[in-house]
Amino acid sequence: MAIAVTVVVEIARDADEVFAYLANFENNPAWQGGMVSARFVTEPPLGVGSQYVQRARFMGRPIETHFEVTAFEQGRSISIASLQSTFPIQVTREVTPIDSNRCRVKADVRGEPAGVFKMAAPLMRRMVSRSVNGDYQALKKLLETASPKA
Repeated sequence: MAIAVTVVVEIARDADEVFAYLANFENNPAWQGGMVSARFVTEPPLGVGSQYVQRARFMGRPIETHFEVTAFEQGRSISIASLQSTFPIQVTREVTPIDSNRCRVKADVRGEPAGVFKMAAPLMRRMVSRSVNGDYQALKKLLETASPKA
């Protein structure tokens, strides 16, 4: 049973700054709940084929996921897909300028629970939706109130 969540949030910050922050996956632990760490395993520059490893906890279980960038349009959109995980996932993040100091962030998250997570798919759908929505609200608050570095 696939899980699909789409979130749209407006952020009172320059679109280029927001995109740079989102595209640096090492920032993920600052705004994504349950995230323990994220680190690139490929050298810059960021682009299709770049990879990173993310460690998180979900439903009390550790999850290590290896991601690869599958599509990249500088300043506009980035897509990633898990290469190895107990919860295979694909994410596309798009940043669209509204004006010089505001932008819209859209995230499409798709996943296919495996193993123990597959047995709990209906519950997982609700939990993932709540988690993703909460994460993007945390991102909005962080970027509107701080001066994070890309």
